[in-house]
Amino acid sequence: MAQLVKVYEKSMDNYDVTRAAREVAEFTIDQLSNWYVRRSRRRFWKSEMNESKLSAYQTLYECLLTITKLASPFAPFVTEEIYRNLNDTTGNKESESVHLVEFPTIDYYDEELEQKMDMAQRIVYLSRSMRAKSNLKVRQPLKKILVSVGKNQRKAVNDMKDVILEEVNIKELEVLEDDSAIVNKSAKANFKSLGPRYGKLMKSLASEIAKLDQEQIKKLEEKNELTIDVQDSKIELTLDDVEIISTEIEGWLVESEEGVTVGIDTELTDDLIAEGYAREFVNRIQNMRKDADFDVVDKIKIYYQSDEKLSNYINKFSDYISNETLADELNSGKSENGYSEEWEIGDFNCKISIERASY
Repeated sequence: MAQLVKVYEKSMDNYDVTRAAREVAEFTIDQLSNWYVRRSRRRFWKSEMNESKLSAYQTLYECLLTITKLASPFAPFVTEEIYRNLNDTTGNKESESVHLVEFPTIDYYDEELEQKMDMAQRIVYLSRSMRAKSNLKVRQPLKKILVSVGKNQRKAVNDMKDVILEEVNIKELEVLEDDSAIVNKSAKANFKSLGPRYGKLMKSLASEIAKLDQEQIKKLEEKNELTIDVQDSKIELTLDDVEIISTEIEGWLVESEEGVTVGIDTELTDDLIAEGYAREFVNRIQNMRKDADFDVVDKIKIYYQSDEKLSNYINKFSDYISNETLADELNSGKSENGYSEEWEIGDFNCKISIERASY
């Protein structure tokens, strides 16, 4: 948010109103809503008012208040409504109108933390993109993710490991010094570059380039130079002289973007498959809670009817399901009084009923 205020102020001073408005919109949607609020849901939902829950609400309040001030020139009426609602709730009467307040000031800014979170987000979004292309749902847990980044960025990845693993739903993360563990690379001569310089040697040169091993290719990529022997001649190669071809290791998804290479192990064990179905089951329960107009803190009882295999998956992760859905009971069977829906969960049909727990 502090960075947003800085960019906004500079844009408005330069009469670049369009950029200022877009920065506010992108921050509100991408950083605040899709990232911070979503990642803080457990903190918001805690039953007790502890320091973590209070901090989450105060941070959200501060961000919303600042957004209303920044957006007020572009959306004067809705920001006025939000500003008054916020102040009426907290009793913080800074001004009677959002259009009479002072411009926001920056009290806190941690550039290192922001860069760490940016790196985490890049890895998360790259991983999600790979999952989507391969039809691997985010709710399906996976075994391992390998990340290759520059030397100066490795600490940031390690510091944000818990955030990344939670977001991508993968059990283990390993930071690599290079991408050789997840990418097989081969080299091919660039005839347009080399042909005019080494006409008669070209056939032998192309053959030697095709024999380059992983270490030689790595050296060429890092230093942009490599010397090889061809028919008793020393040939100096640069990256312009060679086409480097990368192929994924079998069983892994690999993708690179802006100096970040991510590899995901796609092998699914029985335990991972079971947990994936349990997460899908939780998703259906949460949707039913909304449809039944239950309060987010209501305790419930769950009844389900399904195939034996899905029932085994549910039983295996019964504690997880109960904790995620605030269920006091998780029963195989049917309910006469509950709210019921029929679902397709993967390859299985399942009828689920939920009802409020009575005390």
